[in-house]
Amino acid sequence: MTSLVKQQELETALTPLGTEMVGALGVQAHVAFGELTLIAERERIVEVLTALRDRFGFQQLLDVCGVDYPDREERFEVVYHLLSLTRNARVRVKVSTDEVQPVPSATPVYPCADWFEREAFDMYGMLFSGHPDLRRLLTDYGFQGHPLRKDFPMTGYTEVRYDETQKRVVYEPVSLTQEFREFDFLSPWEGADYPAPVLPGDEKVKG
Repeated sequence: MTSLVKQQELETALTPLGTEMVGALGVQAHVAFGELTLIAERERIVEVLTALRDRFGFQQLLDVCGVDYPDREERFEVVYHLLSLTRNARVRVKVSTDEVQPVPSATPVYPCADWFEREAFDMYGMLFSGHPDLRRLLTDYGFQGHPLRKDFPMTGYTEVRYDETQKRVVYEPVSLTQEFREFDFLSPWEGADYPAPVLPGDEKVKG
């Protein structure tokens, strides 16, 4: 019964174009904030993107980005944002993957996916099979890890600084000189030992 209700809600939310795309492509879908999201199988992503470009007129790939859900079996979602200038419409396409299984590259369909996929590889470690030049894009040579993963430490692993004596950039392990402190998250007034001053507007709260 629940799946039937969800299907009815989806059919109500879909535009005629959305209904046609879901039926023709054989994908799952949902509508959020007025925008259609298609959930495709990883192995079929090139087929789905090709159909969206050639049959439905989504000529532009605006972005390829990633989302990390560490608790999932396939922790990553690769998200494609498409725009149709002729229809004045947008659509989002998602596929799931992990650190090992590659997603077929979208570069044969949208050549601009080249740098988008390199960025996703750099930031998340997502792999794209058939990519012409899959290497890091934003981080430095020899960088360890993938900065946008949820389990990547906020401090990073390496500190980069310019050494005046050596006259060059040096790389060192991160060293936090500040000792660990337990923060009580009180405001300066709440944590003070003296009576807190009366600030303009305080009388409104007391009243």
